[in-house]
Amino acid sequence: MVLAELGGQIASALQKMSNVTIIDEKALNECLKEITRALLHSDVSFPLVREMQNNIKKIVNLDELAAGHNKRRIIEQAIFSELCKMLDPGKPAFAPKKAKPSVVMFVGLQGAGKTTTCTKYAYYHQKKGYKPALVCADTFRAGAFDQLKQNATKARIPFYGSYTESDPVKIAVEGVDTFKKENCDLIIVDTSGRHKQEATLFEEMRQVAEATKPDLVIFVMDSSIGQAAFDQAQAFKQSVAVGAVIITKMDGHAKGGGALSAVAATKSPVIFIGTGEHMDEFEVFDVKPFVSRLLGMGDWSGFVDKLQDVVPKDQQPELLEKLSQGTFTLRIMYDQFQNILNMGPLKEVFSMLPGGAAEMMPKGHEKESQAKVKRYMTMMDSMTNEELDSSNPKVFNESRMMRIARGSGRLVREVMEMLEEYKRLAKIWSKMKGLKIPKSGDMSALSRNMNAQHMSKVLPPHMLDQIGGMDGLKSLMKQMGSSKDMMGMFGGKKK
Repeated sequence: MVLAELGGQIASALQKMSNVTIIDEKALNECLKEITRALLHSDVSFPLVREMQNNIKKIVNLDELAAGHNKRRIIEQAIFSELCKMLDPGKPAFAPKKAKPSVVMFVGLQGAGKTTTCTKYAYYHQKKGYKPALVCADTFRAGAFDQLKQNATKARIPFYGSYTESDPVKIAVEGVDTFKKENCDLIIVDTSGRHKQEATLFEEMRQVAEATKPDLVIFVMDSSIGQAAFDQAQAFKQSVAVGAVIITKMDGHAKGGGALSAVAATKSPVIFIGTGEHMDEFEVFDVKPFVSRLLGMGDWSGFVDKLQDVVPKDQQPELLEKLSQGTFTLRIMYDQFQNILNMGPLKEVFSMLPGGAAEMMPKGHEKESQAKVKRYMTMMDSMTNEELDSSNPKVFNESRMMRIARGSGRLVREVMEMLEEYKRLAKIWSKMKGLKIPKSGDMSALSRNMNAQHMSKVLPPHMLDQIGGMDGLKSLMKQMGSSKDMMGMFGGKKK
């Protein structure tokens, strides 16, 4: 994932600082130097990095901190806060409303994935109950209309375009008028791009914007753009009223720091990120969960939301009840593996769990990990009901393991490996015992019921140490106002 290397380097700098006996000016400067180097290496613009460094030093005045203050926690909070600020302009983007026509115009350079992103954006809102439509006002690129037509047909979204008309303004106006008459509540206009910034591109964008009067202009940016991101984003902002940013190709190996620069240049929030080529590889962007995952802290609320999407509504109360009891069987493990495979790319899923990605998803071994999960499920298919429903791994004697190995076509040592994984997950699951379950049985309310005690169990030990143990966690929750805000810092969404 783009920015994963940056996250690893920042997390490493924080870890080194936490291992220092005395936190003084030297330790702080060393930590900031490593973070600065990592940000610049990831193509974040220099002025932005310098501003962040200065802000952290203003917040963390070691000379003025009274004795007893947890300096590590204050420094980490400041770094977390500044990274969030870098990605958050402090104002929300326009949100379309159902049953009321909204026009959204997409702009960006050619090759950024604009046409694909238009369809993903339409498909996302279609699943939410909107009635979207697509207008191809890109007459510059040969095949643009064919691509949009193909994508829209696959997603069953109405579209408008022309093979003969060369005036993008005329096509945009006709398309918007057509879909307004058809009572579409989200009309998406795909505009032309160029290989580089040109006066003709900006003039065309301005004309289309004046003619269609969009409620929102979205700037689509390729995450691999590098140091040019700031100037590019600023040029688009000066030509049309960019109100939001979507960053594409976040599944690649680019450094991706330009994404941070684009937000600063446009003063507009990132609303989605593209994480792959498929229609559903498109994530809502939420600043705190993103930074939390970037630093390896996970995104518990995001994980619960994804799980909620794949676990049928009628099965959610039963799953939550099992979670609160802390009893973990192989059948539960099988069901949750099935759910996780349905949630999307495994690396993305495990990065939402605090400390989970490192153990379950070693860097560069995503396919092997997915194959391993499927292998485990095949072994469990060879088990009896008694074995699947038992929470005692001691029932698996040598003869049973040999039978399971034969039935699944695997080796006995692989069965033993799967049982070890079961024990590890059972240990994590048991830590959730006693969690207060929402009366509604709704999984979306689960993260709101996480108190300090349960947060301390879910967080990896080194992370809990970094924020000052249980006392530090309670103090931080109190300081931030509520458990909801605490979940926000560690990746949860404020409700």
